[in-house]
Amino acid sequence: MKVQLRYFASVREAIGRGEETVESDAATLGALRDELIARGEPYASALARGRAVRMALDQVMRTEDAVLAQGAEIAFFPPVTGG
Repeated sequence: MKVQLRYFASVREAIGRGEETVESDAATLGALRDELIARGEPYASALARGRAVRMALDQVMRTEDAVLAQGAEIAFFPPVTGG
């Protein structure tokens, strides 16, 4: 299925682009993250399992077990702090 990926802040800087459309076999957000990590650099370091990375599915914050569907929009970004 095709999904739209968006990258923000330091994740965008590390990957070198703000968005892309990819073909994926992943059923969940976690599986998609693993697919991207398996691509190698720069995805491997930007989305590594040891890094704190937040994910949104269709503009709603979700956990890694969220189920993907054709045409979904997935955003990856570092935790945000503010004050």
